[in-house]
Amino acid sequence: MFALRHFNSSPSSLLPRWGDGSASVVEAMVTAMEQQQENVTAVQNHTSGVISVVLPMSLGIISNTVALFILVNAYSLQRRRSKATFLLFATSLVITDFFGHVIPGALVLRLYLTGGQSTEDSSDSMCQFLGGSMVFFGLCPLFMGCAMAAERCLGVSKPLLHSSLVTKTRTKVCLSIIWLAALCVALLPCFQLGSYTYQEPKTWCFINVLNDTMGVDVAFVALFSGLGLTSLAVALVCNTISGLTLVLARIRRQPGSHHSARSHDIEMVVQLVGIMVTSCICWSPLLVCYEKNQFSNEFRTVDENLTNYQTLMYIGVRLATWNQILDPWVYILLRRTVLRKIYLIVKCQAGLKDTVMGRWEKSFFPSLDQKEVQQV
Repeated sequence: MFALRHFNSSPSSLLPRWGDGSASVVEAMVTAMEQQQENVTAVQNHTSGVISVVLPMSLGIISNTVALFILVNAYSLQRRRSKATFLLFATSLVITDFFGHVIPGALVLRLYLTGGQSTEDSSDSMCQFLGGSMVFFGLCPLFMGCAMAAERCLGVSKPLLHSSLVTKTRTKVCLSIIWLAALCVALLPCFQLGSYTYQEPKTWCFINVLNDTMGVDVAFVALFSGLGLTSLAVALVCNTISGLTLVLARIRRQPGSHHSARSHDIEMVVQLVGIMVTSCICWSPLLVCYEKNQFSNEFRTVDENLTNYQTLMYIGVRLATWNQILDPWVYILLRRTVLRKIYLIVKCQAGLKDTVMGRWEKSFFPSLDQKEVQQV
């Protein structure tokens, strides 16, 4: 039946009827050409799929390794407790991002090399592990970004309270709670509270939102997207408060007074804003798409809409993986040493010495004047 249907739909049906022998030869040639074209297309898709997995995974490993080396070196030299706490959070974030590339990336690469889903079971053990790891390594950076923003907000707005509450031990406990909370969410499908399934093109697994979804699946998706969006919202509020507090402190500062500690606060808040913006750009499309899907059935009713939604999910997950690549570069590029060089270049090019921006020079870069005098 399949061969007959293929025969009727092939271009050979449009050929003139010469003779039984001639027509059979032409039809065989056309069929062979079609099969060859399909094989070439399949090889090209397979190669592009492997490259699309290997390239981001390699970039993520390199980026996080460089950032980890810089953070460990800075942490060993840091004497200020507030800065050491921030570096401990940042180091944990980079380590989590590193394993978030290695573990899911290796599993997805294996599925690409083996041709995708290998069993009839749409949620085998490998799919369960891959889906759980993607949820775990997806929530951890969002939770950590939220915790870092809250810690800096407390340190900037209430420094005395921060010094009495925030210690290295409590920071480690907070990190353990974050990892445990993300792990508990990822393990919910093991207790039949949600499910993971293969997603198109059957080379990765994630939360089931389209295929025979039940109430627990909807609740699981709502929990995942709700936790992610809440983390981003809390980080946005905390970073806004920190930024406004620093601006007001700079405006109210008496002329001639120096607060070198504020330069560290500005540096950390700038880095947190960078992490927050990166997370919003990378994660918001997927989280909003998931949240929207829970209040609309249009994607499940029409095949065309279903295909579009699967494509959006695939692009959203691809975009979310770049969060783990860009996070370390936020810290690498937004350090004071790098910003100082950028500031000096801009100052030399635009002549900002006597402008309003020059007032920030001594607060954010307190060592610039001293270095310039030593050079003279």
